[in-house]
Amino acid sequence: MSGYIDCHCHISARDFDEDLEDVIENAKKAGLLALLAVAEHVGEFEKIIQLSQRFPGFIFPALGVHPVQEVSPQQQRGASLQDLAAALPVIENYKDQLVAIGEVGLDFTPRFVSSESDKDDQRKVLIQQAQIAKRLDLPLNVHSRSAGRPTIQLLQEQGVEKALLHAFDGRPSVAMEGVKAGYFFSIPPSIVRSEQKQKLVKQLPLENICLETDSPALGPEKQVRNEPRNVQISAEFISRVKGVSLQSVMEVTTQNALRLFPRIKPALLA
Repeated sequence: MSGYIDCHCHISARDFDEDLEDVIENAKKAGLLALLAVAEHVGEFEKIIQLSQRFPGFIFPALGVHPVQEVSPQQQRGASLQDLAAALPVIENYKDQLVAIGEVGLDFTPRFVSSESDKDDQRKVLIQQAQIAKRLDLPLNVHSRSAGRPTIQLLQEQGVEKALLHAFDGRPSVAMEGVKAGYFFSIPPSIVRSEQKQKLVKQLPLENICLETDSPALGPEKQVRNEPRNVQISAEFISRVKGVSLQSVMEVTTQNALRLFPRIKPALLA
């Protein structure tokens, strides 16, 4: 099985509405075998499920409540238990089709949290989603901006064994605590312009690395729409940083993804 897996992508974003067929075709031409479509809020759950049905065996759905919720294009706030309550029935309805619960996590960026109670609300939302993932035997697809250590500690406290920490922005020493817990870290194409990501990849064992694009964000160029096909840019840069062949990066990261998200495998072998 030769090819890449994009383990974290917002293919349901409006940015792709006009040319989605071309985006998917270009991804396949670039060597993608599959991509994980993650959610941020209940409003996009149905669209993600529909996309997974429209592109079966290629787009795989993950549903979850992101730690930051949009009130308007200009205003965002931390997630609340009310956001989660609205999402739970839909997650339950589609539980057999999901490959992960995500995107979930913590985001302690100052503009999103104005008090300790905001952080507590995010923690409560994450704890409940961690429990759901354990009950459904699904991995977590995790956001941890400005909250690397608290996120990893909370996952460990909750007994989470299967987690992908996407676009981790913490120190390599903190990431290594996640490695000890058996967690995986996915690397976006923005590694080409991020010294922090480059340092992270130097330290992380290849056996704990997956690939992602976080499309349409975190592309190789700032403010330019990112696409799943750019996952190969992540792979090429990791290959250079680690001093291993591109083929090795492809093989190991794909096997990592299939270990972490086992529900993908039968569809790829079909």
